[in-house]
Amino acid sequence: MTTFSPKNFVYLRGMETIIDREFGGERPLYNKHGLRLERVTIHAGESSIKEGSDIEAHHCRFEGKYVFWCCEDFLAADCLFTEGARSSLWHSRRMELRDCRQEAPKMFRESADIRLRRVVMPHAHETFWSCDGIDIEDVEAHEADYIFMHCSNVKVRNLKLFGNYAFQHARNIEIHDSDLQTKDSFWETENVTVYDSFINGEYLGWHSKNLRLVRCRIGGTQPLCYADGLVLEDCTFEPDADLALEYSDVQATIKGHVVSIKNPRTGFIRADSCGELILDANIKAPADCRIEIGGVQL
Repeated sequence: MTTFSPKNFVYLRGMETIIDREFGGERPLYNKHGLRLERVTIHAGESSIKEGSDIEAHHCRFEGKYVFWCCEDFLAADCLFTEGARSSLWHSRRMELRDCRQEAPKMFRESADIRLRRVVMPHAHETFWSCDGIDIEDVEAHEADYIFMHCSNVKVRNLKLFGNYAFQHARNIEIHDSDLQTKDSFWETENVTVYDSFINGEYLGWHSKNLRLVRCRIGGTQPLCYADGLVLEDCTFEPDADLALEYSDVQATIKGHVVSIKNPRTGFIRADSCGELILDANIKAPADCRIEIGGVQL
């Protein structure tokens, strides 16, 4: 996985500086290079800072659409993107947001080298689509349906996520210490590892490849089915996580009790206890999964 190394944003002598101003309309700061904004408000309009580079925004308010389109090397610190600033970070590279509030949906599309620190997103649906190289920490995202769709090379720490269909079709993902309340998440992903996190939602990780969960809590019905190269290390299952692991190629150590396991395809499963083990005529070849419950090989 690549590691994002953000540009060291500092005040540069000779930068054009705009303080305590208001702008509106279309493209008021178009094609600016070497620009520092302080306490600037961008009212309704479109493409206010499009095609810019080497830009810093501090304590600013963005109300119009498409603010940072086709931009490179920019920082937004202590800024507010209102709900009207939808779709404001598209087709851009090398950006950092810290201590910001993003109230708009559909942020970050077709972009690369993105760093977020202490960002709150109340309306984060359809955010982070087809982006590469994301590094986020201490981020909270609500209404986050379809977040991280088709993304790659993503590193996450302390993400609080509320919304369905997260991380679908994503690859090369590493997640730590997070709370993910999301159904149908990690569908058709590749090379995903999640550490010390709670993943709660129906139909987790279906059709995934090389999904690895380490010391995670898993909630929701029918988790981890149709998976290839699935690894569970010292994970626990919530009482509603039933009918697990159907048709999966799995290497699993499960701590505590799992309600039910159904027709794992191959590999091994070791659990402390299991309420119901279902192995019926519908099991798929090679149908040779080794299962050990409470120290007894079945």
